[in-house]
Amino acid sequence: MACLFCQIVKKQIPAQKVFESDIAIAIKDIQPKAPIHLLIIPKKHISSVSALREKDKTLVGELVLIAQKLARKLKVEKEGYRLIFNVGKNAGQTINHLHLHFLAGKKLSFA
Repeated sequence: MACLFCQIVKKQIPAQKVFESDIAIAIKDIQPKAPIHLLIIPKKHISSVSALREKDKTLVGELVLIAQKLARKLKVEKEGYRLIFNVGKNAGQTINHLHLHFLAGKKLSFA
């Protein structure tokens, strides 16, 4: 089975894209856990944080900087936002393609 996020990156499957650069896209999560719930997805296929290599550290840094830009664009940088990498099935990773969750728009709990 083809990777869902790779298909979205290649524009084979539609998604609500809010950002795109040479290395990543950001889309709206289809099952949001907050008023603003985006997925920041690298265009390069990496299955998870566990599969990252030393050469990928710049890519991960870019994902975080994209989140920072989105926070400014969405005007949530002062009230706050949460960034999450789920790693593996037990942590809630349902698609085996590295992605960073961006959640904002309300006070978030840890429960």
